[in-house]
Amino acid sequence: MTKAHDDFTLLWLQAGSCGGCTMATLERGASGWFEELRGFGIRLLWHPSVSEETGEEARAILARVERGEQKLGALCIEGSILHGPEGTGLFNKLSGTGRSMLDWARALAPRADYCVAVGSCAAFGGVPAGAPDPTDASGLQYSGVDIGGALGPDYRSVKGLPVVNVSGCAPHPGWIMETLLALSLGRFTQADMDDYGRPRIFADHLAHHGCSRNEFYEFKASAEDVSERGCLMEHLGCKATQAVGDCNQRAWNGGGSCTQAGSTCIACTSPGFEATRGFHRTPKIGGIPVGLPLDMPKAWFVALAALSKSATPKRVRENARSDRVARAPTPSAEKKLGTEKKKT
Repeated sequence: MTKAHDDFTLLWLQAGSCGGCTMATLERGASGWFEELRGFGIRLLWHPSVSEETGEEARAILARVERGEQKLGALCIEGSILHGPEGTGLFNKLSGTGRSMLDWARALAPRADYCVAVGSCAAFGGVPAGAPDPTDASGLQYSGVDIGGALGPDYRSVKGLPVVNVSGCAPHPGWIMETLLALSLGRFTQADMDDYGRPRIFADHLAHHGCSRNEFYEFKASAEDVSERGCLMEHLGCKATQAVGDCNQRAWNGGGSCTQAGSTCIACTSPGFEATRGFHRTPKIGGIPVGLPLDMPKAWFVALAALSKSATPKRVRENARSDRVARAPTPSAEKKLGTEKKKT
């Protein structure tokens, strides 16, 4: 098994966070996250939720990293950085240290070979940054779509990278672990990040790819209630055709995704997703959804949608408005297919 070089170390801090990113991480792998870290030679220095060290022991670890006495491979921060009140960051202090998480992020990030924002809160500000935002929340290097954040636009880690944004609310555990593994092996460069600093291992895909509802999407056979099996884009606010992520190509918790569970994609990997008004409603102008597939001109979409709807099989149309398979593929169609094969 390939292992990290020179005892790659990992320090994980939680800022303005619900803890969901940690919960996602702990699901990773059949043997668990800790076994995967050990197997790949990554040493966890400290994590506030899972490490045994507390009090003076934990503060000593942070102090050694800050002074440069302890080499730090990756600084992972989960949760938004709260700047309030009035830029002091005192809305969110690291317990027992008397210092804000804003202060700790700025002190430790320059010591790390790599700095990783785990989740959309740490990447872009996320839910705490939603209006109204009395805490003045931001991500580590972005505030929504604007670069800057807590560390500033010019921040670079010891190895020369900006913050690596493993966004998502929460991110898939595979995105987190695979990014850490690539960093630990020295096989991750800026070319492996998209324009928002997201690893291309998931950001080069759309959540739409692999969706179990794709047949309904192709025929624009749409659900109108969340319990129905049809495509969720036209009426129920699904943004899978606009959101980066391979969410429907790799299983979550053994085998699932948002759309498989009957919920819409809310584009949680994107900056500003928290500003959406009504997650289960598609905003429209003139009956046309405002949010269209990222790589399709509006005129094309309108023309193809009309053509697709006119060609929708009765089976697909009925199943789209049902909470179960109302009309199955007919055996007679299979028989006809078999006959055609014999003729050829």
